[in-house]
Amino acid sequence: MSNLTIKPLADRVLVEPAVAEEKTAGGIIIPDTAKEKPQRGKVVAVGNGKKDEPMTLKVGDSVLYGKYSGTEITVEGKEYLIMRESDIYAVL
Repeated sequence: MSNLTIKPLADRVLVEPAVAEEKTAGGIIIPDTAKEKPQRGKVVAVGNGKKDEPMTLKVGDSVLYGKYSGTEITVEGKEYLIMRESDIYAVL
């Protein structure tokens, strides 16, 4: 993990999405056009939380989030998602 120059505000987190699956369980290779957007990732930065709601996530947590959650951003040539903590469904 590199030193990021971005710090999310309030209850937002920066998530690095997991790599999309290359093969099915049966061994069939999935082409780029058919790959689904991953719904899991790793938290790389967290905000300070809201006044009455402290953050429950921490850097390094593996999380599950909604299919259309967050906003895609590119930081230092790498793809990330920035989303609210409430968009995250579970910590793995």
